[in-house]
Amino acid sequence: MSQPKNSIAKKQAELADILQWFESENFVIDQAADQLAKARKLAAEIDSDLSQLENEITVLAERFDGNDA
Repeated sequence: MSQPKNSIAKKQAELADILQWFESENFVIDQAADQLAKARKLAAEIDSDLSQLENEITVLAERFDGNDA
């Protein structure tokens, strides 16, 4: 299994920072579209990473149970 560029935890932290920015005094309407695009991209990457991890866990569980899939 190859190591991802950013771990899921790092992506979640970056997404949390963006969401916090929307609620902060630093919010600038002109930057909102860019920040929203970044947030959507990170959310999609996190979803994909979690799906891949779930698949890997399923394969390992099947092997552990003696079922080769």
